[in-house]
Amino acid sequence: METVKTLNALGIGRNDRVAVVLPNGPELASAFLAISSGATFAPLNPAYRANEFDFYLSDLGAKALIVQPETDTPAIAVARHHSIPVIELSPAVEHLAGTFSLWGKEQLLPSHGGFAQEEDIALLLYTSGTTSRPKMVPLTHSNLVTSAGNIAATLQLTEKDRCLNVMPLFHIHGLVGAILSSVMAGASVVCPPGFDAEKFFAWLDEFQPTWYTAVPTIHQAVLSCAAAHREMLRRRPLRFIRSSSAALPLRVMHQLEELFGTPVIEAYGMTEASHQIASNPLPPGTRKARCVGLPAGIELAVVDNDGNTIRSGQTGEIVIRGATITAGYTNDTKDNEEGFRHGWFRTGDQGYLDADGYLFITGRFKEIINRGGEKISPHEVDEVIMDHPAVAQAATFAVPHSALGEEIAAAIVLRQNATVTDKEILEFAAQNLAAFKVPRKVFIVDEIPVGPSGKVQRIDLAKRFGLTNSSQQTEGTRAKFVPPRTPLEKKIVKIWAQLFGLALIGVHDNFFDLGGHSLLAMSLIAQIEKNF
Repeated sequence: METVKTLNALGIGRNDRVAVVLPNGPELASAFLAISSGATFAPLNPAYRANEFDFYLSDLGAKALIVQPETDTPAIAVARHHSIPVIELSPAVEHLAGTFSLWGKEQLLPSHGGFAQEEDIALLLYTSGTTSRPKMVPLTHSNLVTSAGNIAATLQLTEKDRCLNVMPLFHIHGLVGAILSSVMAGASVVCPPGFDAEKFFAWLDEFQPTWYTAVPTIHQAVLSCAAAHREMLRRRPLRFIRSSSAALPLRVMHQLEELFGTPVIEAYGMTEASHQIASNPLPPGTRKARCVGLPAGIELAVVDNDGNTIRSGQTGEIVIRGATITAGYTNDTKDNEEGFRHGWFRTGDQGYLDADGYLFITGRFKEIINRGGEKISPHEVDEVIMDHPAVAQAATFAVPHSALGEEIAAAIVLRQNATVTDKEILEFAAQNLAAFKVPRKVFIVDEIPVGPSGKVQRIDLAKRFGLTNSSQQTEGTRAKFVPPRTPLEKKIVKIWAQLFGLALIGVHDNFFDLGGHSLLAMSLIAQIEKNF
């Protein structure tokens, strides 16, 4: 109540957009709850640079910027350049965690003051923007409360639960998946200043949470530091672990369950749905591997290219509708026309429903690799590579190729003290994947780049490794496609086409540029010996 009165005195009322640049912690969590009660909360990543703040503050049309006193952030200078008032949020260190006060210059009272209404915009977030310009997603109080209630019901949260939030609070996963779902259940939340793998186990010991939720990259970091903490984990058991926002590798799931002795619940969510869309149930409900579970409080369907619902087991686009879905992107007519069809929101994700109604995600359409007409899910290749005992993390991605359109590459991080060569990884993949799915290149790296929310940035990996120029990928390949002309050429091309899983192969194509490797060469020789 006090925060809403203060905001009104500062000229800020319902649906006024307030940009918030604060470090992760209890003050940011309570600021989300308090500010959204009387205005629109728009958190921004504190790590942004001046040009990024310039874009977001301008695009938001922010009525004010909230920062902590003596904060060294370029957001302040940018706000002043745009004549946006700066409000200081001061933590009340002598009071309970999360208590704060606001200070700024008083303005004329807004005409729309007081507490927010059900359909007012509570939260404005931007999509990650890995494949296009970031889109502004408005979510109402009704959207958020419904989603938080769905999550609390799925996880069977009660006032006895305590969540350890390690997700950033400028992202829907942390704000709704951890904070708001706990508040809805009358439970408590621990809000450390961001994820720290070394401190994670000390937080478990000190605060004794009953669960935590994170992205797979954080789960993998937890596993990398787990060996020295097994005794403590026996003393501080968790009720469950939740994973969302990206596909959880099966090996990571099994390792977490073995380490913590508790079920791992994989869920599926996105910003436009106020987070949760589907989730595996807690025991004794059935959990399925490589699956994101059952629809959780909303309607879900899988459709073909024309928007027609398809049968279970068939792969298509995942579409959703219900009370948690945003009404549409702000000031973005084109994306709204493309994103909504026949009352359904198009997620852009590809998947299928099994006979029991469980959802399996096979990839994201914009990340699917089109290698000479064959469609490859990078998640499938990730899973296979991660089965190698030396591999801790893997991210498969597309690189341009002048002959095939796109070729496959993978970046991997090795497990501690493990050694392996890129050739050995390629041979392992070739033993477990169809030839056309085997990466042509493997990069062994110290870490795989992720975005602010912890998602792997597949779209940027080709650029990072200098693989964006297709002419560089196909040195010596055909300048012009030449089809087979003689019976002998046609017979040989047919063998190549079967081996590579490609429909179109010319007589000047290069074996290695098409993805050939030593194991495939052996198969090629065997086929030639058999046919000639």
